[in-house]
Amino acid sequence: MIKTLVKSVREYKTSSILAPLFIAGEVVIECFIPFVTAGLVRNIQGGCSLNVIINYGLVLVALAVVSLLCGAFAGHFAAIASCGFAKNVRHDIYCAIQQFSFSNMDKFSTAGLVTRLTTDVTNVQMAYMMIIRTAIRCPMMLVFALVMAVVVSPTMSLAFAVIIPILAIGLTLIILNAHPIFKTVFKKYDNLNNSVQENVAGMRVVKAYVREDFEREKFAKASDDVAEGFTKAEKILVLNNPLMQFCFNALMLMVCFFGSQLIIRTNGEALDIAGYTALLTYGAQILMSLMMLSMIIVMLSMSMESASRIAAVLKEQSAITNPECPITEVRDGSILFDKVSFSYSESAEKKSLEGINLFIASGETVGIIGGTGSGKTSLVQLISRLYDVSEGAVKVGGVDVRDYDIETLRNQVSVVLQKNVLFSGTIKENLRWGDPDATDEDMERICKLAQADEFIKTFPDGYDTHITQGGTNVSGGQKQRLCIARALLKKPKILILDDSTSAVDTRTDALIRKAFAEEIPDTTKIIIAQRISSVEHADKIIVLDGGRIESVGSHAELMENSPIYREIYESQNKGAQNDGE
Repeated sequence: MIKTLVKSVREYKTSSILAPLFIAGEVVIECFIPFVTAGLVRNIQGGCSLNVIINYGLVLVALAVVSLLCGAFAGHFAAIASCGFAKNVRHDIYCAIQQFSFSNMDKFSTAGLVTRLTTDVTNVQMAYMMIIRTAIRCPMMLVFALVMAVVVSPTMSLAFAVIIPILAIGLTLIILNAHPIFKTVFKKYDNLNNSVQENVAGMRVVKAYVREDFEREKFAKASDDVAEGFTKAEKILVLNNPLMQFCFNALMLMVCFFGSQLIIRTNGEALDIAGYTALLTYGAQILMSLMMLSMIIVMLSMSMESASRIAAVLKEQSAITNPECPITEVRDGSILFDKVSFSYSESAEKKSLEGINLFIASGETVGIIGGTGSGKTSLVQLISRLYDVSEGAVKVGGVDVRDYDIETLRNQVSVVLQKNVLFSGTIKENLRWGDPDATDEDMERICKLAQADEFIKTFPDGYDTHITQGGTNVSGGQKQRLCIARALLKKPKILILDDSTSAVDTRTDALIRKAFAEEIPDTTKIIIAQRISSVEHADKIIVLDGGRIESVGSHAELMENSPIYREIYESQNKGAQNDGE
């Protein structure tokens, strides 16, 4: 885990090294100041001149200034290093997610990934800040203060040897009990983020069904679970403060009691007043170091789970990778399914697709019909290698898709998914996802093919109209047509429309299909649809049932040979006739 996260330090290595170095300088000077002060006290007791006092004073001021500068520089470099480290971690997580296959995305929930990019990274950033600054300072202060205490009085330094183990054992027990709780709390954080995400994304549905009260209760429960987990952890961690106070007071009491006796018994030979004062200062420094160290351990115990969750994402290997010598050219848009079976999980009891044998010639228009769960979307996702087959092979242009360079393959396969997504920005910016170099004329021509140009020009800003996040300021049909235009701009060899015209009227649907036939005859077109009218003019229609191909043929052939197709056709026509009556 640590090796994985350290890779994100990169250009901030220098700052990460300089911060501890300045901390070391600050600690050495702070530990030396009480020793110098003790020397000043001894000189005053011996009746020194004013010049000696002034010299000691100048030395102490110089030490204080240097200590202050070291502390300031340490803070400066620690801030640069920790913030830069957090930036790189976010960048690395985001880039890792971009490389994930759909199966990898299924493993991590969206809410869980958002938590990792926000809360978990913040925890790790704070932990890194403490590691390169406070976590260096505290042990060094502890060691130097102990050394100086031994130098001042070897006998009295034994008091520290009694208190430190007690404190260390107590802190260890606190951390061991608190860490497992933090592990469960972050899973509850995922549930909380999931509740917020679902509610915001589905706000229209929530309001339409008047489910605000239900959603509030669901959010309150998730929030209460997080609060309960942190409360339970805090009840354990709060024991840290009384333990520290006990050890601090016990040490001061021991130093005062036994130190006073030692001064009186030896008449100041084993320990004088100056040394006694220095011991009190070193005792305070040691205990303050331990107190800060305990706070660091608490923070690290909480961030340890965050670090583990982040490392899990960074170490996750994409289920879909490029071969060693990938093919970088797709010959044509022909598609072959050769004894293909597929399941989303190795433990799945039933396969999503089984025994698929199918050939689609380049330039053909193919319709796919089937009930919910019949495997329509699963079938087309294998073509652009969003998932890999469990058995068999899918070939595009005569080559197994697993032998292609992934970017090359996906650039030649345009997919308009069932769930259309537009990003915040102008219509032009959204369209240029298909082709970053597309001219205004290219976009206008393609939008005419997708039947989008007409409604775009009704907007005051035309193609410069700003699309809100998720495309909420355009209708479902408009969103679908913009997504089709975006896919066409890629000039693909294969175009897949996954129920992508369900929100447009039958006339517009027919115009889009007519434009495809006339403008992109060499592009293989696969249309998944619920309406028979969307696919009845296709070169061939595939009927899926339960993950298997039930029938393949033209509209006329299927009406004669496929009971499922005929049933769908009759139910839709009956509905249309009833609507007409």
